Amino acid sequence: MIDARQHYIGKYICYDFEQITVADTAIGLTTSKLTTNPRPKKVIITCETAQFRYRIDGTDPSATVGHLVNPLDSLVLEGYSQLNNFKAIRKGSSSATIFVSYLY
Repeated sequence: MIDARQHYIGKYICYDFEQITVADTAIGLTTSKLTTNPRPKKVIITCETAQFRYRIDGTDPSATVGHLVNPLDSLVLEGYSQLNNFKAIRKGSSSATIFVSYLY
């Protein structure tokens, strides 16, 4: 049975993982994770605890401007530009915890 979950068998290899706290200042992915050799081609981000907003156009999001992500949502970013330009900020008064898997 095919469902809405994403399955990538053999297409990418997950080689790193991190947990990031998204607070009231915009934050991107960890630079050292983006500059490894080989460089990541894709990331999978899951949201655990609180809403956050993000942008991938090189501009910092605010608590009211940017794409909204809710707890238990996932986000897939692919390509150099999206990974390097990703910035996130919490929406409300609670910081969000996101988990990031790096793939090449």
